[in-house]
Amino acid sequence: MTAHIPQEISSSCGTTLTEPHSWGQQSAEEKVEKAPFHSEDIRPEMKEDIHDPSYQDEEGPPPKLEYVWRNIILMALLHLGALYGITLVPSCKVYTCLTGMFYSWVAALGITAGAHRLWSHRTYKARLPLRLFLIIANTMAFQNDVYEWARDHRVHHKFTETHADPHDSRRGFFFSHVGWLLVRKHPAVKEKGGTLDMSDLKAEKLIMFQRRYYKPTVVLISIVLPTLVPWYFWGESFQHSFYVATLLRYAVVLNATWLVNSAAHLYGYRPYDRNIGARDNALVSVASFGEGFHNYHHTFPYDYSVSEYRWHINFTTFFIDCMAALGLAYDRKKVSKAAVLARIKRTGDGSHKSG
Repeated sequence: MTAHIPQEISSSCGTTLTEPHSWGQQSAEEKVEKAPFHSEDIRPEMKEDIHDPSYQDEEGPPPKLEYVWRNIILMALLHLGALYGITLVPSCKVYTCLTGMFYSWVAALGITAGAHRLWSHRTYKARLPLRLFLIIANTMAFQNDVYEWARDHRVHHKFTETHADPHDSRRGFFFSHVGWLLVRKHPAVKEKGGTLDMSDLKAEKLIMFQRRYYKPTVVLISIVLPTLVPWYFWGESFQHSFYVATLLRYAVVLNATWLVNSAAHLYGYRPYDRNIGARDNALVSVASFGEGFHNYHHTFPYDYSVSEYRWHINFTTFFIDCMAALGLAYDRKKVSKAAVLARIKRTGDGSHKSG
């Protein structure tokens, strides 16, 4: 991304920020006048997800891949079970299918509205009842506890498309989709992840409680309950309950989430910043409840909607706005239209409808 003059951005809560600098090279004048990180006022307490353009990969050959065979075996068994579950769907009872769908929707919100937009990026604030719902929903998703998820995601934003990016898309679709979970993390991921300030999450008792008791609670909420409920309450076979309501449902939510790391970094348009890998992908947004506007999100990570269009193919934003109407969500951060248009004109790829 080329250097540019900071633009003012306003949020829905009345605060103002300065748009972050582009990724890549800056002019000598900017290097002298500007701090190494992006100046902003909209989230004075949150800096750890802002891209650090000063970080460069170390030269030399990459370290040898170390396979995590436990993860490889478990992922293979999960997806084989999910494929078998697909064959059982036609013979499932309606309530079992509805249970799987309901679990998928709630679990997805635990990732999108919870681990991602609330806790990783602090794009809005939530009162205790909503935080309780989101922490339970996140546990249902079974994608690591919120603390670990947010740490990896902040590292991804701060050092994106470098060796310190946990799912570096430069290493191909498979690696950024699931392969990164099947091998040991690159040493740079561990090194840079350890430098992040995670004090905001450490101070949240709810997150630390989930982290402390994650293994037993995730087994109960994500595996035992969705298997036993259909079997016990409406006489579904144990086989159908386990393979459809549990394994198939879990695999679907996992892959929908992973598409944001893979497809949304490799396929699509870059209307806001043509110089970064993240792309806007409408199909990914459909699959992930609105997380596919990824070029926008990496350009403006502090926007609670992760899109300039709010509810357009974005169920998560609709959910957060509904919670705001009930008084459970507040202080939603939103980038001004003027700032978005200025960024499009300066660094976009020309695909935006305004162009």
